[in-house]
Amino acid sequence: MSDPIGGWRFRRRDILKFAGLTPAVIAAGALVDVPRATANIAGKSVFLDAGHSGVFDSSLNRPVPNGRGGEKPCNTSGTATNDGYPEHAFTLAVVQLVAGALQQAGVQVQQSRYDDGSVGPCIDERAAVANAMHPDAIVSIHADGGPPSGRGFHVNYSSPPINEVQAGPAIRLAHTMRDALAAAGLQPANYIGSNGLYGRADLAGLNLAQFPAVLVELGNMRNAEDAALIASPEGRARYADAVVAGITNYLSQ
Repeated sequence: MSDPIGGWRFRRRDILKFAGLTPAVIAAGALVDVPRATANIAGKSVFLDAGHSGVFDSSLNRPVPNGRGGEKPCNTSGTATNDGYPEHAFTLAVVQLVAGALQQAGVQVQQSRYDDGSVGPCIDERAAVANAMHPDAIVSIHADGGPPSGRGFHVNYSSPPINEVQAGPAIRLAHTMRDALAAAGLQPANYIGSNGLYGRADLAGLNLAQFPAVLVELGNMRNAEDAALIASPEGRARYADAVVAGITNYLSQ
């Protein structure tokens, strides 16, 4: 149904119907907003990466290429709030909300993982699957485990760039996503990066990307204010709204 601001609001039952998502993943009553501008993005494609793995085993420790000639561990189970809400559950919940909204708008969506009860793919595998899709954008969702006094989001991009896509479109995607998160009232990180942006050379998924890619740390799970937002259904819906707006704005350019 359309809201008075000019967007579309989808309740959980609609996302479940059109995206095939499970109630265990999406919090009851959550809403996801898709701007009316999505009329311009039908037919686009997006790869969504829910960071980390719901199950940890020794296979996640094996080294894989980092995209810059070195290696790093296959994956980890991520961090958690002080109350024990895990990053891997948060990232999947947000990605499922984002995926449902984008699919409803006619966007082709593929995810790196679809459940939280199995070992997730390695970071290099995720990049390979994303590149094979030839998407218009790749968005990886994470939450940070920073200092308790630090809060806010930051959008990571590969720097220095390895290819022309990383040098141009990926940076535009990073800025567009940063602007959308800020416009949603979310605070840019006050402890890392600069004004909500952070160019990094150590993130394999971004280094290996052949299409515009960002990794979004939506908040700091070790900060009490961020953790409260992260752990609540309303907070996860708010994060998802902002990510959808960022993707929509980028695809509409």
